[in-house]
Amino acid sequence: MAGLATLLSSMAARGAPAEEFSVISGHDSLPVSRYAAAAAGKRPAVIVLHGARGIELRPRAYERYADALTEKGIDTYFLRYMTSADTAVVTPMSSTHESREAYETSRFDAWGDTVSATVTAIQGRPESSGRIGLLGFSLGGYIAADAAARDTRIAALAVLYGGMPDALVTKIKHLPPLIALHGEADRNVPITKGRELVALGKSVGAETEFVPYPGKAHGFDFSDTDPMTPDAVDRVTRFFKAKLAA
Repeated sequence: MAGLATLLSSMAARGAPAEEFSVISGHDSLPVSRYAAAAAGKRPAVIVLHGARGIELRPRAYERYADALTEKGIDTYFLRYMTSADTAVVTPMSSTHESREAYETSRFDAWGDTVSATVTAIQGRPESSGRIGLLGFSLGGYIAADAAARDTRIAALAVLYGGMPDALVTKIKHLPPLIALHGEADRNVPITKGRELVALGKSVGAETEFVPYPGKAHGFDFSDTDPMTPDAVDRVTRFFKAKLAA
């Protein structure tokens, strides 16, 4: 157990973002935090899309992924895609599942547009190789899947305990290489949603990988003590390293 604690401690965030900026999508200005890799020259990038509760609730959990990706030469961008109106509906514990689901369904296209605006901003940066992946968690996983299906500039997609928005399933004609990680004991987003996303990817010719975690609940990789936390981070990092190479 001491070895696990040491490993997880080494995965903790090691510093603040290198840069903060905003992207404009429609009438909204959304903040982005950039974690820069130390590698010289042009580099690939991964855009991280948080869950419904935002990054600030568990920043260390998200930053583990940023640390692992930047160590492999991949710039990492945290996109805070929610507007104040989104937060007022999606975040409160008092809101019902039905009301949140209906609202989210109405917002997926706009959120996808925000992701695409962020892709454009990153590709315009001098250090960008043009190769961009999406990493989405829970609600962010649904948004990542939506955006990757609509924006062919997305070169790789990783979804943790998410899926494809139901309204889009029959319309999908393209997905990039994807990996989906999902706990078998997830009560928030059933594991069938992850399996369906992978099956959808296969149906349109995408390279896919599905990783089930027996006995694990929603957000299992946010634990500071679970041995599957470093496993998930490592799988995601290796996937992007392989798929975003120029």
